Amino acid sequence: MINTYHTSMAPPPVPPRLSGSQTLLIPAPLPSPSHSKTLIRFLVGVAVLHLLLSVGGFIYLYHYEKMERFSLAEGKAEFLSSVKQEPSHRALANLVVDRKTATTSTPGYLQWDMNNSPRKNINYSYSSWLTVLHSGDYYVYSRVTFSKSRSTSPLFSRVMLRKSETTKDEVLMQAYCNLGSPTGLCTATQGSVVTLEEGNQLGVWIENLSWVDYDEKATAFGMYRL
Repeated sequence: MINTYHTSMAPPPVPPRLSGSQTLLIPAPLPSPSHSKTLIRFLVGVAVLHLLLSVGGFIYLYHYEKMERFSLAEGKAEFLSSVKQEPSHRALANLVVDRKTATTSTPGYLQWDMNNSPRKNINYSYSSWLTVLHSGDYYVYSRVTFSKSRSTSPLFSRVMLRKSETTKDEVLMQAYCNLGSPTGLCTATQGSVVTLEEGNQLGVWIENLSWVDYDEKATAFGMYRL
């Protein structure tokens, strides 16, 4: 006899079969505690080193800038000091001839009118000698005009130097001229840069003081420090 009875319940589902293409996922093992500590220490060390380098660089830049400012300020102070001192060390003299020796017919040194002659930082002695107060390089000049002479030889003037008042005179410069010109006058002009020391003295020596033209524009003597 055939059972024709049907039930409404569905059969249980069939479990899926594993195919060869599917992979089995295995969880990775967790890092060990010692490995984690080493990594953390390394990162902390890098951070500390970076911090130290940053602080060191800042300190270096700060001190470098400070030293640069100090050097610039010091250089500027020295420059301003030299500029301020320069005028005080300038030395010059432009002497006007004195007529006191106009009738003296002997060799000797020209005398100068010190009261009417511009001078700065240069002293004088006996109205004939200029005395150097500051050592250095000087431009020394002399202009002596002759108006008469009984000599047929060329006339000359000498700028004499003595190291001090107690030393012997020596010729520093010498110039010549000849009265054979139509004007009956001649001028012996000279000028040179010389190195002088403190205490040195300069004067103008003439063979015959009565032969000189004592006009202040014709005869002069002076010097100035370079």
